[in-house]
Amino acid sequence: MLLINCPHCGPRAQVEFTYERTVDSVVQPAAPVGEAMERLFTRANPRGLDDEIWRHSFGCRAWLVMTRHRATHEITAIRAAGPDALP
Repeated sequence: MLLINCPHCGPRAQVEFTYERTVDSVVQPAAPVGEAMERLFTRANPRGLDDEIWRHSFGCRAWLVMTRHRATHEITAIRAAGPDALP
């Protein structure tokens, strides 16, 4: 189980959070259909650090961007999601 340090609530157990998706899979509304399909369904799944979107579902309900290593699950950064956090 991961210990996730919510920027609003402090350290909490992973069971309080819901994983949503990786940041690179976010599609802008004006994106062409081909680009949207590729970003949603044909992404790479590399080992190493990746930015992911999580939600503190059973806490403050805030959206978070977490930088996590896919193989070791080491969390290196967590920040509140907002206009500057997503592409």
